[in-house]
Amino acid sequence: MFRVLFIALLAVFVVNDLAPAWAQERVELAQAEKRRTLFDMLFGEEAAPAPPPPPVRQQQRTRKAAPVASAPASQPAPTIEKTQGATRLAVFGDSLAVDLSKALERRYAGDPNLEVINEGVGSSGFVRDDFFDWNRAIGEQVAADSFDLAIVIIGINDRQEIREGGKGYSPLSEGWTAIYKERIAKFLNQLRVAGKPVIWLGLPPMSKSGYSGAIGEISAVQRLASVSGGAEFLDIYERFLGEDGKYSSYGPDVNGQNARMRKSDGIHFSSAGADKLAFYLSQPIRNFYRGGAVTVAVSDSLRGTDAGAMVRLPYQGLGQTRLLEVAGAVIPLGRSAAPAGTLLTSHDLARTEPFPLEQLIEAPMGRVDAFGVGLVPDEDGSTAVP
Repeated sequence: MFRVLFIALLAVFVVNDLAPAWAQERVELAQAEKRRTLFDMLFGEEAAPAPPPPPVRQQQRTRKAAPVASAPASQPAPTIEKTQGATRLAVFGDSLAVDLSKALERRYAGDPNLEVINEGVGSSGFVRDDFFDWNRAIGEQVAADSFDLAIVIIGINDRQEIREGGKGYSPLSEGWTAIYKERIAKFLNQLRVAGKPVIWLGLPPMSKSGYSGAIGEISAVQRLASVSGGAEFLDIYERFLGEDGKYSSYGPDVNGQNARMRKSDGIHFSSAGADKLAFYLSQPIRNFYRGGAVTVAVSDSLRGTDAGAMVRLPYQGLGQTRLLEVAGAVIPLGRSAAPAGTLLTSHDLARTEPFPLEQLIEAPMGRVDAFGVGLVPDEDGSTAVP
């Protein structure tokens, strides 16, 4: 009896332990079984999609990397030696000339026939000749025949008192302007006598409005003095303005990309700005230099005549201010200019006796020597006095 009771209790414990597991298994089977719908009963159950094939692992092949050639060491740009008879282009002026000469060296680095000479002197100008006398300096350069073509850009240090004969004149006053023009005229006269072509550059706008206005007036004085002295003037003011017509540190470079044109002081050019200035200057340079020696020079055909002291008037042409000489502004080198006397002499003007009245009347109407009278041609070709 006791044994039967023990077996019954053991069976109860076993059933209680297995029931939860058995019930959970039935629930899982029921959830896993797909519920049949009316559509399945009428048309049959849709075949279960075949399980995807097990992924096939491809054996990775190790490839031996090709040897990478080492990059060659960067070589400096080749320096082209200038020829023995290369044209010598000298840049005169203040610190702006120093910036410009470096840009011209870069621009013509590949031209063996053009040598750029930096003659810029910082803090110099035409006012403080006690600091640096440009008239004496250019005289020494001309005497040494050290250049063939002159470029001048100067004036950023000239807004100060000028002294002459122990007296001082305030900037841009009437006395100041007269002395300033006289010094430029003396400078250019030495170049004219030596037959050296000159390209004079105007001054660019400055960042400070007061200073920029004064520099603009100085540039205007230089323009009048330079063209009267035989130089070709290149105005660059508008080339370095912004879209609003005012000073701008930035602008398109020679490649059309927006770049910084001026340095932080608002006065000097950056490298990109100096390169742009050299680009604008290359066109006037081509008027004198075409890949070889300088082929043209300014000629003063009135030198040595009674009219040699005459002031030559400037001539505006092709967007550039040029000097109009009485007997021709520019002539080829090696061609002598005709004397001034022969330019005004002909066989008609050389006669001493006056023209007879009959000859004046016989001149047909419209001819220069008819002097308002003359013969009117008839329909048959004959002439009659009107």
